[in-house]
Parts: sequence; structure tokens; C-alpha cells
Amino acid sequence: MTESRPFAGSEAAKAEAVTRVVAWQLTQEMERQGMTKAALAEKMHTSRAQVDRILKAKGNITIETLQRAAALVGRELR
Repeated sequence: MTESRPFAGSEAAKAEAVTRVVAWQLTQEMERQGMTKAALAEKMHTSRAQVDRILKAKGNITIETLQRAAALVGRELR
């Protein structure tokens, strides 16, 4: 017998919403500091295209990646 998870879809939607909010906050902090996407990419040792995906909350962005990006702009996820 399989267990039904009626809120599984809403959990995924909530996780996506949180990712989008954090990405927006990262963008705002970068703008405040005058940091470019290229500069963040260099600090993260990744490509500018990957930073674009992070800041647009596109693809499979992990919480660890968001935490790393936040730390590099001087912020902390709580």
C-alpha cells in the first residue's frame, strides 16, 4: 500500500518560492555593493551563466549553493 502525500506539490512550490526570494535578495545585495555577476562568478569559481541561473532561480539550485553565494556577498541564510 502506498502512502498518499496530498501536500507534496505544495512543498515543492514552497521550496521554489523560497529559492526565488533568496535569489532576489542576493541580487539586491549585489546591486547595493556594486558587485557584478562576473565578480560573483569569480568568487564562486563558476561561470557567469551559472550565476545567472542562480539569480533567476532556474534549474536545480541547491540550498548549499544559495548559502555559498550569500556568504560571498556578506550575508547569511537563516
